[in-house]
Amino acid sequence: MDDEEIVRLLNEAFIHEVENTMVYVRNSFIMKECDVSRITEGIAVDEMRHMWWLAELITKRGGKPSMEHRVLDFGGDGLKGQLERQIALETEAIEMYKRMIELVNDPEVVGVARHILDEERRHRKEFKERLSGA
Repeated sequence: MDDEEIVRLLNEAFIHEVENTMVYVRNSFIMKECDVSRITEGIAVDEMRHMWWLAELITKRGGKPSMEHRVLDFGGDGLKGQLERQIALETEAIEMYKRMIELVNDPEVVGVARHILDEERRHRKEFKERLSGA
């Protein structure tokens, strides 16, 4: 796989992290339950860190991080819907990083993708635990 294709995959992941960050930050502001709000805010910070890592990989390979994103779905204004949406976003991220690991032959990219994948799995678990108590 050439650098152009790797940059395309990295930008796909970068955009996903941008979207997740915006959803989680917004939701953390309006969530009434303090524990869930703090967890969501902390995970938003993790997603921002993922953006930095991905942007570094993109620029090292001659690309530019893309900020174009879909219309955002926040899961509504209720806690249950927000958590369900956040779980879905983490599931999408998990599948995306698993695919990236399978396709990319660049050890640096694969290493970062594996690390992010582990964090996304933890995020989904955190959201699922909060949903079961909601």
